[in-house]
Amino acid sequence: MTAGISLSRDQILRFRRHVGALDHRLPMGAGSLRQVAWAGLQDSMPRAALLSIHARVEATTSNVLDAPSLCQLWGPRFSVFVVAEVDRGLFTVGRMPETGPRRKLGEDLADRLEDLLCGGEMTYGDAGRALGVHPNSLRYAAPTGRVLLRWDGARQPTIWMVPPPDIDPVEARVGLARRYLHVYAPGTPDGLGEWAGIAPARAKSIFAELGDLAQVVTPAGDAWILEEDSEQIRSTPDQGRDEARFLPSGDAYYLLRGPARELLVPDPARRASLWTSRVWPGAVLMAGEIVGTWRRAGSVVTVESWRRLSKRDRVRVEGEASSLPLPGLESGDISVRWDS
Repeated sequence: MTAGISLSRDQILRFRRHVGALDHRLPMGAGSLRQVAWAGLQDSMPRAALLSIHARVEATTSNVLDAPSLCQLWGPRFSVFVVAEVDRGLFTVGRMPETGPRRKLGEDLADRLEDLLCGGEMTYGDAGRALGVHPNSLRYAAPTGRVLLRWDGARQPTIWMVPPPDIDPVEARVGLARRYLHVYAPGTPDGLGEWAGIAPARAKSIFAELGDLAQVVTPAGDAWILEEDSEQIRSTPDQGRDEARFLPSGDAYYLLRGPARELLVPDPARRASLWTSRVWPGAVLMAGEIVGTWRRAGSVVTVESWRRLSKRDRVRVEGEASSLPLPGLESGDISVRWDS
């Protein structure tokens, strides 16, 4: 482990935008989808993962989540996540307790679900009732990597069983921690625990297994990055700063807590309007900064701007809103109402 690197706010945010594919959209394809889902795409709000992909990948269509290279599961913090199918083991086995009652509960539930479903599928509500358990408790089976789901926000999730991932548990938890440190750099053991929904002591032990870390000093406090990222995080240039991006509620770029929020949004009043006590709004990203929030009702997107935007910038925001690939809405159907 090396130490002594000092990072500025601009360096950190430039790196996060770069690794998060928010400077320039990537070409559509399995490789790009895996890259944008490197730390998973939270999908607990209807169509959030779809819109996170759209903010990063060209030619995103409303059915992109049907791509065979992607899967939907209960991931970190038992929230619905979309991940690359080849990374399923990291986001499931990587969170599985090594021993104890939680592990036994998860394995037992997975076995009972497999017997119940017999190769078919069922809504999780029906499955829970058939097993005599609360449907939400079925999420404890998710870390086995054997339970996949499909949820579009309108109906209950449908679940089915798949073979367990062929991955070593140590490889899985170390790989998951590395994903966190790359996308959310710089990070801490507490941050890993909060993000992945694992106990603080276990998060610290996973950090100790990583080894190739560099300690850094940031405006938000001391933290760590992967040594392999140390050069790039200090030298990533600004690119594509004039483009607008609509980030959905829970998007990885602002799925943050504590001092990390202060780094991204220095103004406490703005932080309160972005990270609300209830459902978070979406964030409007432009010129390398979050410049406002957005919400949608039907075909109308309401944008609350945090600063005065030029006519050209407003046109960019309205153009980005009209391009959202939402089911049932064609290009041009969406209109913008400015709340400022």
